[in-house]
Amino acid sequence: MKAVFIVYNQAQTEKVEYLFDKLDIRGFTRWTDLTGRGSVDGPPHMGTHTWPEVNTARLAVMEDETVPAVLEGIKKLDEENKEVGIRAFVWNVEDSY
Repeated sequence: MKAVFIVYNQAQTEKVEYLFDKLDIRGFTRWTDLTGRGSVDGPPHMGTHTWPEVNTARLAVMEDETVPAVLEGIKKLDEENKEVGIRAFVWNVEDSY
């Protein structure tokens, strides 16, 4: 099993939800109104007057074979609009209950 953590501009929320529905990923935890700055490029998302945008994050645990389709979907969303921002990170899940 893998844990996939996705951080994205809140403007991408509906598209990420659509991707999860399309791939039949039911379980996830979502955090909203997050602030931060990407490590490569793009403007900060700080929820301030100067940098008004904010992020959302989503964590889902899934079977290993589902991960490539998720990453491909995230890559496509990023390529559609580089300025908005979306990143995904994958960890191994050692155990669960």
